[in-house]
Amino acid sequence: MSIGYQQDQGVATITLDRPEKKNALTAEMYLAIAARLKEASADRGVRAVVITGAGNAFTGGNDLKGFADPRFIQPDSPVLGFMQALAGFEKPVIAAVNGIAVGIGVTMLLHCDLVYVADNATFSTPFTGLGLVPEFASTLLFPMVAGRVRATEVLLLGKPFLAAEAVAMGIANAVLPAAELLPHAQAVARKFAALPPGSVRDSKKLLRQAQGSAVQETIMREASYFAPRLAGAEAREAIAAIIEKRPPDFSKFG
Repeated sequence: MSIGYQQDQGVATITLDRPEKKNALTAEMYLAIAARLKEASADRGVRAVVITGAGNAFTGGNDLKGFADPRFIQPDSPVLGFMQALAGFEKPVIAAVNGIAVGIGVTMLLHCDLVYVADNATFSTPFTGLGLVPEFASTLLFPMVAGRVRATEVLLLGKPFLAAEAVAMGIANAVLPAAELLPHAQAVARKFAALPPGSVRDSKKLLRQAQGSAVQETIMREASYFAPRLAGAEAREAIAAIIEKRPPDFSKFG
């Protein structure tokens, strides 16, 4: 199993379920998440969605081997389909971040309505270190949430951060003991089941209206940089260094 889906008391829980690989995301997993979001959107019995990870990780980000998949850089790629599905989801989405969150595991949080993190959660966005650029409209949303200077540290320098820092930056709502994380997120999600669903959807739409079409435009603009960078020599060197367990050498690049 790669993507789990359970519905209970008006809450659909989507679980990134590849614990042996720290829930690293593959093309098939992106497709499955998008399909589950579509299912939850159409199901009148679902009032809110919780996204979490199996085992001791939220997600280790995109599977490095997946970067070689030619679908990754296509206009209709699975990852872009996932991004559009989550960014455009009309019902409340709550993230329960257990353990590590890397790359898209961090940037997807900017599209969730509430984010709760375990006290052992860690966050990193190693885009530039991989010869890539940030994605999922993070170059727009991260500075809006955390401020430009902190966004620069995280997205440009790739500075890791911890659970309490995620709250301080405005990315997360609260830190909880790991054992209490998912029950708390699901309990909060169930509160939406007691509210008028149309009112909740319209209120979410109004909360996000200031962003307008900028989120979708930024997703596509970032993708227009990401794809050629992924095929470039810097990314090849960075990924090869990880696979070969050696330091990367960027000295030959200008």
